[in-house]
Amino acid sequence: MERVDCVVVGAGVVGLAIARQMARSGKETILLERESSFGTITSARNSEVMHAGIYYPTGSLKTEVCLKGNALLHAYAKSHGVPYNPCGKLIVASDQTQLEDLEKIWDKACANLVPQLSRITKKQANALEPVLRVEEAILSASTGVIDSHSYMLSLLGEFEDAGGMIAYQSSLHKTSPNQEGMNGFILDVLTADGSIFQLETKYLINSAGMSAPKVAQQILGFDEALIPKPYFAKGNYFSLAMKSPFARLIYPIPEPGGLGVHVTMDLGGQAKFGPDVEWLDIEEESQVDYAVDPLRGNKFYAAIRSYWPDLPDGVLSPAYSGIRAKTSKPGEPAADFRIDNAQYHGHTGLINLFAIESPGLTSSLAIAQEVEARLI
Repeated sequence: MERVDCVVVGAGVVGLAIARQMARSGKETILLERESSFGTITSARNSEVMHAGIYYPTGSLKTEVCLKGNALLHAYAKSHGVPYNPCGKLIVASDQTQLEDLEKIWDKACANLVPQLSRITKKQANALEPVLRVEEAILSASTGVIDSHSYMLSLLGEFEDAGGMIAYQSSLHKTSPNQEGMNGFILDVLTADGSIFQLETKYLINSAGMSAPKVAQQILGFDEALIPKPYFAKGNYFSLAMKSPFARLIYPIPEPGGLGVHVTMDLGGQAKFGPDVEWLDIEEESQVDYAVDPLRGNKFYAAIRSYWPDLPDGVLSPAYSGIRAKTSKPGEPAADFRIDNAQYHGHTGLINLFAIESPGLTSSLAIAQEVEARLI
């Protein structure tokens, strides 16, 4: 039986950051990934935005790690040569009826101590983005976009350089406490050919994203009352088949379950719109259908024209979709990030991460530090 210090389940961007943190701290670490490559699920299906920490509840873990993670991610991208664009974003009140909502966003951002924020007038906003329909806006200079694949590749390289090992097409089948009375776990790991190999580890970190609740259910003796029920909110994206008129990200007033149909861009300047919010009536991740319904484009045109009235007909094409790993129902406030350690569930050496949706990419390095700090 292979014995290691730490096993991390899930090689998305957060799992990679955690595994890197563990390996660089001197822990012999194995990263388990059920797919044939890293970062192919949620981490490959998002806006790639480096968020500033504006929208989240003051004092929440989500706000804390987003603020810290934003600074860490900017520094990491710059020092490691990861392509990124610190383009900034505008949060837009498109008409007088939205000014009160914009004021609430500003108040929350100030309470969260978000840096590099400013209020700008209609004239100032149109000087930056001439085609924008706007009454007033918030400019966030610390928001940007990053090449998430290059970032994950860099994390993986540093993980492996620190002695870490990644096992692809390997999923956690069952976990039991160490029968020798020592702290730790015995893992049954299922491989692609149906065989099972065993690992013994002192620390087990469940960073399986949407499947984190299901992974937690594989831990023998774990109280299922402490495992949240997963809910799945699909976000659809449409691409723009023309040159983007915007130099920055444009965000409308948020909608329930998401931040509204906003303008983001890749590092080549190609604009995309989304995500919207489509709640799925499913029980687990395996039931997800990632196909984008072209008819949803009708609502996209209406939403986008609220702040870009000159959007031409016929220029939006279905692009891709992603899933938000939620533990809150439709109509409920978004749940805070959860990094559950032994103080919460009583299992020494175990950490479960739940509800790590946006801004998980931005927060990844800060989450990794927090996980290490919570290991018991």
